Amino acid sequence: MNDSPSEETERTPEPLTVEEKERFLARVRSEGRTLSSAEMYTLFGPPPEPAPTPRNYGTVTEMSAPPLSTDRLAQLVDDFFADLSGPLPAAPPQVHGVIFDFDDTLATRTRPLLELMAEGARAAESYMRATGMTLPDQFDTKIVEARRFSEKKSADEQEEHLADDAMSFLLQFFGYPASRMDPQVLQQAVDHFYAPEMSAWTVRPGTRETLAALRSAGYKLALLTNHSCDRAFQQTVDTLGLRPYFDLCLSSSSVEYRKPDPRFLQIVLDRWGCLPYEVVVVGDSLHVDIRCGIELGAQTVLLHGTTDPQVLHDNEQLADTLHPDATLETLHRLPELVRAWT
Repeated sequence: MNDSPSEETERTPEPLTVEEKERFLARVRSEGRTLSSAEMYTLFGPPPEPAPTPRNYGTVTEMSAPPLSTDRLAQLVDDFFADLSGPLPAAPPQVHGVIFDFDDTLATRTRPLLELMAEGARAAESYMRATGMTLPDQFDTKIVEARRFSEKKSADEQEEHLADDAMSFLLQFFGYPASRMDPQVLQQAVDHFYAPEMSAWTVRPGTRETLAALRSAGYKLALLTNHSCDRAFQQTVDTLGLRPYFDLCLSSSSVEYRKPDPRFLQIVLDRWGCLPYEVVVVGDSLHVDIRCGIELGAQTVLLHGTTDPQVLHDNEQLADTLHPDATLETLHRLPELVRAWT
């Protein structure tokens, strides 16, 4: 077989290197001439394609609506839109329910919280000693410290740490692990601790009238709050006589989530079969209640009048970044506001 080609194969010339271009340009300059078009294309590539000339469509005149008389329009409706010839159905109401916060929204404490915790801790310590438990001196102060630590941990982690667990963990450090602890004694100790708080609430002015008005207007109502002991919260609701107004009363200790996690509120929406924009969230805290409602996609109402120093501080810090749909000084105007949104 003959390796030599029988005829010369046409080959595309390889592009010049930088050195070859420089030598060629130097020779051209020495000859005192300019590059031809073919030489420029060889050195620098083909010229850029010209940009397309935009088409001129001239001035477009906006069309005017056809002059249809009332009779002609009615005839067209009968001919092509017979289903629309009758009265249009009423639009469904936009708001189906209202979700309330509890503390400083529907009710306020009648005594300072620290005073109530100290009283409850003394009662819990006394009860446990009466059952035969041996506890160190001033154990009541450690109960308060354990609760405050647990509540801070819950807020930081957005997961409720239960009051029973906090008491159990505390007792483990003093010789009472869960294996040695009677569950009934533990529960009763926690109930003694929260007992002073259960009776130290009073409903805010206009609360019962507002709930009754919303209920009679057909709105669904729910009560959701962050609380580490569901037994104490439910007992407080019953003591104040608020349960008949609500379809649902939940604390974060009975579920996995706590506000401002919107999944806490989503539990109510799933129960009601509502979309987020069909509910109104009412609370006193921008960080907890209003943020939760906004992230859920609900309409939100900030109620002034909170007595919690931390909530007051947070509200002041977040006033420029979190904006509720409405702000009220009292609950009296809430039914009117909800009807307007409906």
